[in-house]
Order: sequence, then structure tokens, then C-alpha cells
Amino acid sequence: MLTSIEGRVIAIAGAAGGLGPTVARRLARGGATLCLAGRDRSKLEALAAELGTSVEIEALDLLDQEAARAWADGTVARHGRVDGVCHLVGGWRGGKPVEEQPAEDWQWLEGLLVRTLQNVSRAFARHLMASGRGRFLIVSSGQAQAPTSANASYAAAKAAAEAWTLALADRFRGTGATANIVVVGAIVTPEMRAERPGEAFAGYTPAEEIAEAIAYLSSDAAASMNGRRLVLR
Repeated sequence: MLTSIEGRVIAIAGAAGGLGPTVARRLARGGATLCLAGRDRSKLEALAAELGTSVEIEALDLLDQEAARAWADGTVARHGRVDGVCHLVGGWRGGKPVEEQPAEDWQWLEGLLVRTLQNVSRAFARHLMASGRGRFLIVSSGQAQAPTSANASYAAAKAAAEAWTLALADRFRGTGATANIVVVGAIVTPEMRAERPGEAFAGYTPAEEIAEAIAYLSSDAAASMNGRRLVLR
């Protein structure tokens, strides 16, 4: 089967975040049509200008379920289908013992890492199944499977996100659509290397490696992978 993603319509949630631009560049190089969403319109516009044609942007709050649904339905109305969704909305809070972690950290992380995922997946699920080869992807952390005390809230939110994605994979069985998880360590981006040229970033997962994994999982070559955790760290 072909590993090409040329001609696929792929939506990226959190496209203007730390990992989003690297993934968008890789998918654009592969010939995909990209639909980029996030809160920061100026960053989305700059990324779209860099990537050129076959890119559209949508500035919205993915905590708004109706806004997520309008994004999904609008994408299909404009392109006739959607073949992939990458949920790259991320963030971190932690560093304190379990008993000192404030409820506000959990509330923030649960909204960012879980509810945005729920809203995006609910909005796109039927469209991905209609595609016949739809792909849904999230990026997770080893903390979800091996949590540490200082990262309890973050780990719990990541674990919830993984469970939701695996449930989505179960929903997709027999439809040709898939849902998978890319597990990484701390991420190093090209921008981070440029800002700190002398640093080795030992133990970090390169954003470029994550983007390659996402391109693979978005292709026909990964058609048999559903409900899997692809570990890169």
C-alpha cells in the first residue's frame, strides 16, 4: 500500500502550538490539503503564508463544542470530505507533590487536553468514517502509563485522552477509519534548537520525528493500525 498522503484533506487542531507547525510543514510537503485551527489567528496566518496553497485556517476556541462542529462541517462542505484529524492541542502544569497540586491545574489541563479532544472527535467522527480511510491521531506522553508524583494532574489528563482515543478506535472498527496515539517524551522543536544552539536536548523527542510518524499513520500504509500506541521516546 502507498505511504503517500498526497491529496488527503487533513485537519490539525492546535496547529499554531509548539508541535503544530512542524507537523503542518511535513503534511504540506506530502501534498495534503490542510485545514488549520487554533486560537491565535495571527500565528495561523503566518503559518499559512509560509506553507502557501492548499491551506486554510480557522481561528476558534475548541472548548466550544458548537464551534468545533461548525469547523468540521465547514471543512467537509468546502472539500467534499475529510481524511484525517491531528489533535495537537497541548500544555503542561505540574512540578509539585500530589498533595500540593491545585485544583485549578487539573481544571485547566482537563479542558485543554480532554474536552478539546472530545469536542473535535465528536465533530469529525462521522466524516472520518464516511471517508472510508479516515485517520484520527493524538500525541500523548509516557506519563499516561507511568505517572510521576509531580505530574499527577497532567498524567491523569493524558490518560483520559488516551482512553477516549482508544474508545474512538473501537467505534471505527470495520469502517476503514482508525484512531491511534503517538507517545513521546518532552518535545524539542526547530525553534527551540535555534534559541538554544548549544543544548543537547538529551531524552527529548524531535518534532520532526513525531511529524514523520503522523504522516505515516495518516497514510494507507497504516490502514491496519487502529487503537495502537506508537512509542517514539
